[in-house]
Amino acid sequence: MAWLNARDEMERALEDALGDVPSARHETLARMAEVLQATAHGLGPEAAAVWAGIPNRVLQNWLAADPAFASALRSAAALASQHGLEPGGTPTPAMIRVATVALSRGATWVEALAVSGFAQRRFRRLTKDSPTLAALVEAARRARPRISKVFVPATYRPRRPGQKRPTERVFRLVQRGTPSTSPVAPQPD
Repeated sequence: MAWLNARDEMERALEDALGDVPSARHETLARMAEVLQATAHGLGPEAAAVWAGIPNRVLQNWLAADPAFASALRSAAALASQHGLEPGGTPTPAMIRVATVALSRGATWVEALAVSGFAQRRFRRLTKDSPTLAALVEAARRARPRISKVFVPATYRPRRPGQKRPTERVFRLVQRGTPSTSPVAPQPD
């Protein structure tokens, strides 16, 4: 996981070495190149977006707005197909990379496997057979961003399917104040 995260840091260091402030155009072109690379590895569009670190809707916008990029993406997919690499086909290191990156960015187990093109049974078998892969998946899980747990009262939570809305509200009375201001005064003996 450190290697995957270090790639972004290395790119920033190289841009700093040039002494030029990275422009949005350079960043966009770099991400487009990563999408093309992922597609050439036999990944589908969603997996390529995860590989490049962009939202899927951004990729769809690029495809709609830039015909040259859309053509290059089709060519990369054709190249992968000619060499037997199809989305969801035989497991490849690229698929494992996408699954672990998606896990590290907060995706659930099912979402990460769906994006990468793995069947759950196949990925579990691979992690069972490879302790290195199991350690990588566990590192990706530990690296995911933590969501702060905030208490939400039951009245604000969505109801479970089939559960009826409560018909009566229950309130609890609480007495505030100090014990010395008790409404009942102690009786002298």
